[in-house]
Amino acid sequence: MTKRIFRSVFLASLVVFLAGLALVVGALYNYFTEHQAQQLRVEARLAAHGVEKNGLDYFDGLDESAVRLTWIDSDGTVIYDTDADADDMESHTEREEFREALEYGYGEGERTSSTLSEKTVYYAIRLSDGTVLRTSESHYTVPTLLMGIIQPLVLILVLALVLSGWLASRLSKRIVGPLNAIDLDKPLENDVYDELSPLLTRVEHQQRQISDQLEELTRRREEFEAITDSMSEGLIVIDSTGLVMSVNPSAREIFGVDRSSEGRDVLTIDRSPELRALLEKSASGERGEVYINRGEREYMLTASPVITEGGKRGTVLLAVDVTEKLRAERLRREFTANVSHELKTPLHSIMGAAELLQSGLVKPEDQERFLSRIRSEAARLVELVQDVINLSRLDEGEELPREDTDMYALAREVSANVADEAERRGVKLSVTGESATVYGVRRLLWEIVWNLAENAVKYSKPEGGTANIDVHKLENGRVRVTVSDNGVGIPKDQQERVFERFYRVDKSHSRETGGTGLGLSIVKHAAQYHNADIAMDSEPGKGTKISVTF
Repeated sequence: MTKRIFRSVFLASLVVFLAGLALVVGALYNYFTEHQAQQLRVEARLAAHGVEKNGLDYFDGLDESAVRLTWIDSDGTVIYDTDADADDMESHTEREEFREALEYGYGEGERTSSTLSEKTVYYAIRLSDGTVLRTSESHYTVPTLLMGIIQPLVLILVLALVLSGWLASRLSKRIVGPLNAIDLDKPLENDVYDELSPLLTRVEHQQRQISDQLEELTRRREEFEAITDSMSEGLIVIDSTGLVMSVNPSAREIFGVDRSSEGRDVLTIDRSPELRALLEKSASGERGEVYINRGEREYMLTASPVITEGGKRGTVLLAVDVTEKLRAERLRREFTANVSHELKTPLHSIMGAAELLQSGLVKPEDQERFLSRIRSEAARLVELVQDVINLSRLDEGEELPREDTDMYALAREVSANVADEAERRGVKLSVTGESATVYGVRRLLWEIVWNLAENAVKYSKPEGGTANIDVHKLENGRVRVTVSDNGVGIPKDQQERVFERFYRVDKSHSRETGGTGLGLSIVKHAAQYHNADIAMDSEPGKGTKISVTF
């Protein structure tokens, strides 16, 4: 802008100067030309008066001057001329000034040389005898005059250029200075030209609008980030060109990337064939989902195209951790299969014994044995169904009434219930420790101790085995219940799995000991219900010790 103002002011100054110079030169030229013409008329009248008085004698002894005198007869013949021989001069009949003088008493004329370098001005007066006296004077034309003063003109032009440049530079800086000093952050606080006030008012209005819009966008972005940052699901927003617009913390953790992935192609986050296929499906405007594995976790990846009136604008990828869901589904299927298997075994025994009794093939003395078999298998079914019901309640997270329970008294009660089984197997069962209170669901606490004690008795060494229930207080009001035996023990690689439903370390031994295979699973779920910790220490052939800390 400064350059444009400089050029404009400079050119304007130069044009004004040149125009002024031309006007001044023209005015002076016209003034002096008119002055010379007036002087020429005066000289013509003086010369005419002299010729009227003295005739040709007037020209005798006349000093040379810049004015040329020519005496012309009425027929156009030159009588006398101060600069040339009259006899050699042509007739002046056709001369403009001569004809006007004959007709009006005086006449004027001018003629320019063929080279345009000189102009001659003529003034003629008619004398009383009918002759004409003419005065003439030569002077330079304007081009010739300018050529004569070319050096001073060039000097003046150079000075004009320098002065115009200096003035243009100062003026442009003074004009642009206030503009450069405008503080656009505070448009209405600037002291500038009045003509700029409407513009600055509009700028201030637009700045308020932009500021309000930025605040709204910032607020919405913060809300969006607050929502997405708190999501446990991974969220990736992709634009129509496949570039990542946003990745929330969960998605960064799932795919092992950071914020630098934003603004890059989505395939830099994950190049798996599943994601490629999902993006291709989304590109066609269809919603799709696939399952992917990341580490030990399984995720359901869903791609939803974002479609507006202008067409597809992008894609939203949502990664949901379905590890537990799929694991629960697998456990449910396994549980259903195991329950079906566990139910069929006693049912087949019951049906087989009942059919034999019904057909009359059983001897009277053997009927009691078959009826006892039916009764024991039915009891096993009842026990299995009750365990399944207990697990279902625990799975549902049903809130049960809590109360203060003395775990030592509970342990002695369980010991009394398991005493007959221990005596039958030749196992010595004992209870040690001290009185310790746990605030919990008494029935579930009883299930924990009873299942652990029953297992300790079942899997202890027959005839000489020992089992112990120990209750102790720990620091910070914690209570630990430990059940131990000196039985068969559990291999290290299977200690984690014994808490799964229906899992048995030695299935052949389990048939001998009985049970539903759900005992330790019930212990695990009941302990979780009370936020208790379970620890196992076992070695094959040396026994097992399981501790539950409340």
